[in-house]
Amino acid sequence: MIDNLKNVQPINDFDWDAYEQGESFSAKSKEELVETYDQSLNKVNDKEVVMGKVTAMNKREVVVNIGYKSDGIVSMNEFRYNPDMKIGDEVEVYIESQEDKKGQLILSHKKARATRSWDRVNEALEKDEIIKGYIKCRTKGGMIVDVFGIEAFLPGSQIDVKPIRDYDVFVGKTMEFKVVKINHEFKNVVVSHKALIEAELEQQKKDIISKLEKGQVLEGTVKNITSYGVFIDLGGVDGLIHITDLSWGRVQHPEEVVKLDEKINVVILDFDDDKKRIALGLKQLTPHPWDALSADLKVGDKVKGRVVVMADYGAFIEIAPGVEGLIHVSEMSWAQHLRSAQDFMKVGDEVEAVVLTLDRDERKMSLGIKQLKPDPWENIEERYPIGSKHTAKVRNFTNFGVFAEIEEGVDGLIHISDLSWTKKIKHPSEVTSIGADIDVQVLEIDKENRRLSLGHKQLEENPWDVFETIFTVGSIHEGTVVEMVDKGAVISLPYGVEGFATPKHLVKEDGSQAKVDEKLDFKVIEFNKDSKRIIVSHSRVFEDEKPEAKEAAAEKKAKRASKKEKEETPSSSGMEKTTLGDIEELAALKEKLSGGDAK
Repeated sequence: MIDNLKNVQPINDFDWDAYEQGESFSAKSKEELVETYDQSLNKVNDKEVVMGKVTAMNKREVVVNIGYKSDGIVSMNEFRYNPDMKIGDEVEVYIESQEDKKGQLILSHKKARATRSWDRVNEALEKDEIIKGYIKCRTKGGMIVDVFGIEAFLPGSQIDVKPIRDYDVFVGKTMEFKVVKINHEFKNVVVSHKALIEAELEQQKKDIISKLEKGQVLEGTVKNITSYGVFIDLGGVDGLIHITDLSWGRVQHPEEVVKLDEKINVVILDFDDDKKRIALGLKQLTPHPWDALSADLKVGDKVKGRVVVMADYGAFIEIAPGVEGLIHVSEMSWAQHLRSAQDFMKVGDEVEAVVLTLDRDERKMSLGIKQLKPDPWENIEERYPIGSKHTAKVRNFTNFGVFAEIEEGVDGLIHISDLSWTKKIKHPSEVTSIGADIDVQVLEIDKENRRLSLGHKQLEENPWDVFETIFTVGSIHEGTVVEMVDKGAVISLPYGVEGFATPKHLVKEDGSQAKVDEKLDFKVIEFNKDSKRIIVSHSRVFEDEKPEAKEAAAEKKAKRASKKEKEETPSSSGMEKTTLGDIEELAALKEKLSGGDAK
């Protein structure tokens, strides 16, 4: 150690005075040290953009070292677009001031970005560069993105390859973008996130399409739901599940089966030559419900189900998911008159029915509900024998009669000629109305065609039996002309009977023609009970009186002459005979005249 001390040489220019005053260096050495220190620091100027290194950071501030004698402080808000920033990262900053009142270096990252942002945006477009941006807020049609301090527009269609339903979830996120358009005049910038993933998806799409095969099962994501089907994202390739391929059962809307963003397995049913239109199926992944239908089910069995579809011609009943049967409207009621299926049931009704036909190969089934009730025609002769009287309901009119229903399934026809004994009915509406009750009598039974022949007038006695004794040929009755027709006129006679007179029998004594509503005497010239026809004449009333009057006058004159001859004979016995004979002749004439008047 002594040897080591021998090698120590004193400093010739050591400033002992400064040492006594507590200073380590001489004034000269201090100046040299300060000069050397200043030379080791970066030379910076205000309003200049330089690169710095992040040395510390917290929730509010970021400390940046730019190689100057002091570090700068930058607000954390200026780095919102870059949440992945960490200590050691290099960032560009703008020198606002080398020293504030506290001697602090004032830096701004935002101004540094803004100063160089336009150049960088143009450079990013030219080089097809991927850049980061901070989504600030929503706007009409898309989002506002902070890119290098510039507010760029991100259209809604460019956010993702799939439709975006909630834009708000992207606000506050930092994402990667590509600059797709710049308007230099207005300095508008359009960016896209979709462009970044399209290239990758395109490659994935090619790989998927090249491997597609019918019957292949793939996992996909529900991308969009429409009224006619569901679009499935198969990993860059879209396929459609038609609504009929979602479920074996009836589906009113696809939302009943799937939900947006739901992951499901689907089977490829078909695709076009370019494989751009891919038909997918969901129900095909499960066995057909008909295959699981009970083997014991047979025709005649009773089943229960729910009405799923209604039509005028019938109703479809779902007896199990995917297994339906049709109840035709003709199998809903024993009634024969036409009705709509909606009169019996509606969608959603739970019904019981009988299996009428069953075709497992064709997967078809027909059902009936009227079979749950006895067939009213089975014992029709016992329940509605010929001659029996009933009350029926008028269901329909035709020109030839009335269709009436005695009970559900038992219909009959009242012919127009069986509505009234006396009136000539032109249309059934003159007697009754649809929906009204009408008393009927069973005339005939046609069991094979399920028809009854009914009568209404038969409930009363046939008045023509009586009319035959009243309206004898030659009898005279007062009548009213009620209607003029082509071949004559309809005459209303007593007791509600109608007769008919031809034009030549409507001529009055003065030569004029009888008119409607005119009351006149009419003579019966023809009576037909079977056809219920009475032919009358007004002209015959006065025409038949003239010959009778002449005949009566001639007889009277002859009798007077005969009487005069007898009076001239003096025989008393002859006088007596003449007087008695004359009396007899007068009595006969009177009776004859009286008889003519009666007629």
